[in-house]
Amino acid sequence: MTKATETYIPLDEIPRRRQPDASIAVVGSPNSGKSTLFNRLTGLRQRIGNYPGVTVERHVGLLRLDNHSVELIDLPGTHGLSAHSLEEQISLDVLFGRMPGTQPPDAILAVVDATNLYQGLYLVQQLIELELPVVVALTMFDAARAEGLQIDIGKLSARIGGAPVCPVVATTGEGVAALRDVLSDLVQRPAPDAAPAWPELAEAAAEIAKSAGLPIRRVEVERLLVDGATETNAPILEALGSDAATRVETVRQALFGSDPPLAHEARVRYAWVRDVLADVQEKVPVFFSWRTQVVQFLNRPIPGTLGLFVVMAIVFQAVFAWATPMMDFIDESTVALSGLVATHLGDGWFASLIADGVIAGVGSVIIFLPQILILFLFIIFLEDTGYLARAAYLLDRLMRSVGLSGQSIIPMISSFACAVPGIMATRVIPNRRDRIATILAAPFMTCSARLPVYALLIAAFVPARQVGFLNLHGLVLFGLYLFGITAGILTALLIRKTALRGPKPPFALMLPEFRRPNMRTVLIQLLGRAKVFLRRAGTVIFTVAVIIWALAYFPRATDLDPALTENEAAAAQLEQSWLGRAGHVVEPVFRPLGWDWRVSSAVIAGFPAREVVIAVLGTVYAVGDEADEATLSQRLKTSTWPDGTPVFTLPMVIGLMIFYACCLQCAATLAVIRRETNSWRWPVFAWCYMTTIGYVGALLAFQLL
Repeated sequence: MTKATETYIPLDEIPRRRQPDASIAVVGSPNSGKSTLFNRLTGLRQRIGNYPGVTVERHVGLLRLDNHSVELIDLPGTHGLSAHSLEEQISLDVLFGRMPGTQPPDAILAVVDATNLYQGLYLVQQLIELELPVVVALTMFDAARAEGLQIDIGKLSARIGGAPVCPVVATTGEGVAALRDVLSDLVQRPAPDAAPAWPELAEAAAEIAKSAGLPIRRVEVERLLVDGATETNAPILEALGSDAATRVETVRQALFGSDPPLAHEARVRYAWVRDVLADVQEKVPVFFSWRTQVVQFLNRPIPGTLGLFVVMAIVFQAVFAWATPMMDFIDESTVALSGLVATHLGDGWFASLIADGVIAGVGSVIIFLPQILILFLFIIFLEDTGYLARAAYLLDRLMRSVGLSGQSIIPMISSFACAVPGIMATRVIPNRRDRIATILAAPFMTCSARLPVYALLIAAFVPARQVGFLNLHGLVLFGLYLFGITAGILTALLIRKTALRGPKPPFALMLPEFRRPNMRTVLIQLLGRAKVFLRRAGTVIFTVAVIIWALAYFPRATDLDPALTENEAAAAQLEQSWLGRAGHVVEPVFRPLGWDWRVSSAVIAGFPAREVVIAVLGTVYAVGDEADEATLSQRLKTSTWPDGTPVFTLPMVIGLMIFYACCLQCAATLAVIRRETNSWRWPVFAWCYMTTIGYVGALLAFQLL
């Protein structure tokens, strides 16, 4: 949760921004079509950032009108004015003017799903109590018509105090022009004049606010009465005076008695909603619809679960297979560009910096982009269709058994391709404890960067024999995948029982109807995700790649034997470089694992990114870039200690694979954990925890076997 300001600042004393001319908060419940409408109104005129002090994204767009412009703030989805997640708290902080560095909105665009007025009007009546100009956009109006819902727009506007109501279809643009006309002068309109849905609460809150002698809004005292003295509304309680706590508690007892305040409020407000719906909405019979029958079939447990596994298999296959051609193209282009630089700039340090540092560093970032785009394309698509909510619901029971929720399944699965997009995908998890536990479990999933190491070691040291009708190589690789899954699940369970101990929050969500996603909206969101990934993770891994180049390049040796081959000279140069010297320094630490200085230096180089391990081993063992896997495998098999005993024995190789299965060797992952948790505590903990698990596992494997 965000921290409250030190003192209460009345709304009329907060300076208001007038460039653009006004700011309008776009508010709605999840799956109400809010983001689709926001993208339809603003197009590419958007800025994506973070709210201060948190990792929740801040989407701001510019709506250009005839003679002026309006700033639209797309707030995270919320069901009401009581926060149950970090995202909902952010929305309330912006609406109440408590968000540092963010001006309170001048008006509100309330987005309501026309097919679910029962849920949407609950939020609308609370937004009206903010005493700001409000316009209601009824989205998915075409779906409401198809379901036989007839809504009297005029009566609905009258029941909510005269606030304009605009039916729209954001995916096609129907009704958007009329909505733009209302938004053009919304700030000049008066606030809706609606009778309170709960008169007793409104009167009690108004009396308390009046006695304070400060311009405190009634709605802020209402939330204090319902939510109690939380960290967020503590400044309001302090502003009410020294005896405010006693007076507030007395009023709470009179209003709620022994009932839970939120439950009591829900009963009262939903009674008002039912009364309004009886007046403004009518449902007429509709003929048989195949779409309805298919939706009802997929909502059943068994078909829904089977369908979910089919969808997950497609996503899993796509992230692995579909991205490969583009990743190969990027890789080949990077190699070709490096060769071109070397040809024109020669063999000096500057050419090496450009080719091996800058180009290789940028390439190591961009090569992840196809996986990022494919993954988020599926996530955005599934979210817009309403299927992601069903996936979370179907797997909630299974994930809760290990301390997580159903919403953790998508990030966990996507981490098999790369932990970076998997961790970024945890933004769909509203509970912070579940979100951090999923973030810490995600790096254990076997990502594609581990596969080259596994493939090399398994092919070289695991016997090629059959186990029944199965191949032993495949069984070992499958075992490594299962090992990573088990380690991640146990980590999530451990962390939820210790550092993130707390009650499991109730998992309640409204299952939206299946929708046809709008590809324009999908592409806009996809472009935003790509920019965020390149800006956040790219700069860090680029810097680390240049640092590793410098460690491997300097200092240059001047007394190498001229009889050495080019590859042998490269190996000798690396041994006396800072990276090679570091390998010799740390060799005593890793010697109990059976590693010599060459393996140790490769492991050190692999901490920023696992992908460099094979290249470092190739150089260390005098193999060079042009060597194939078989040559490197043979060199590893013949590598010996000074006394002639082999370095790569089966126990050492098993321990090395366990180390790579557990150790967090990815600067991009650490950077994303830092960004997503807004703290260095969790990435440092994850690195230390996973490195310790990897070291102990490798030690036990080598010493016991």
